[in-house]
Amino acid sequence: MKALTLMRSLWLILALCAVVPARAADIRITDDRGVTVTLPRTPQRIVSLLPSLTETVCELGECARLVGVDRYSNFPASVQSLPKTGGGIDPSIEAIVALRPDVVLMATSSRGVQRLEALGLKVLAMEPKNSADARRVLGKLGELLEVADAQRIWRAIDAGVSAAAQSLPPGARGLRVYYEVSTGGYAAGTQSFIGELMARLGLKNIVTPELGPFPRINPEYVVRANPDLIMIGLRNVQGMEQRPGWAGMKALREQRVCVFSAEQSDVLVRPGPRMAEAARLLARCVAEKGLP
Repeated sequence: MKALTLMRSLWLILALCAVVPARAADIRITDDRGVTVTLPRTPQRIVSLLPSLTETVCELGECARLVGVDRYSNFPASVQSLPKTGGGIDPSIEAIVALRPDVVLMATSSRGVQRLEALGLKVLAMEPKNSADARRVLGKLGELLEVADAQRIWRAIDAGVSAAAQSLPPGARGLRVYYEVSTGGYAAGTQSFIGELMARLGLKNIVTPELGPFPRINPEYVVRANPDLIMIGLRNVQGMEQRPGWAGMKALREQRVCVFSAEQSDVLVRPGPRMAEAARLLARCVAEKGLP
């Protein structure tokens, strides 16, 4: 009788083991610092401190996991109601800690990375600067969020950029362009994702490769280069014609200047899921202002 009872108990234990799922394996992601971050499960509470990372999380269909964002994350519209945690470079540590995140997504250049890690928070530092970076970050966030085939998004982006390039006539190829990214004369270099989009459209960047992805350019450099077309954001355009020598440049004389709104600039300067839209904005600029 005792043997029968023992046998029944053993069968019950085996049956329970069969229906109780095994604990999922840890998630390990290596960030742009080369640091491997280990999480016991896919994060449910995420703070994102870089707009391109915020947009990528949402494009992956996981916006609901965001519990806080930086002050500049404003797309999609749903993130605008989330608690703001300061800037990406100067985040509010107290505000982030109060949100009890499973992981914090932020730029490698942020001053808050070490401080948050010292408080025991998991931090993934990723800062895409070119197209390859954006694709890699998309893949890593797909792994983090356990989203199957995250690269389908990249394939759609790449197809959209190609379509924008094909929309331009052959006469657009070789146009010499200066793209000013932000105040202080910071430009999009050939190694930046903006520079890469320009190249995909057949445009020639006046900023030479050795200057890096986002160099600070002396106004006289632009005068000497004398671009056919200038692209600049509304935030930076004030006083442009008063810069030394600029009024005499071909682009200003012939009114070949594209001024992007704040919303358009946000699309253009974020290496994330809206890169195809950025390519369409550049192509529209060329079609409207760049061609004779």
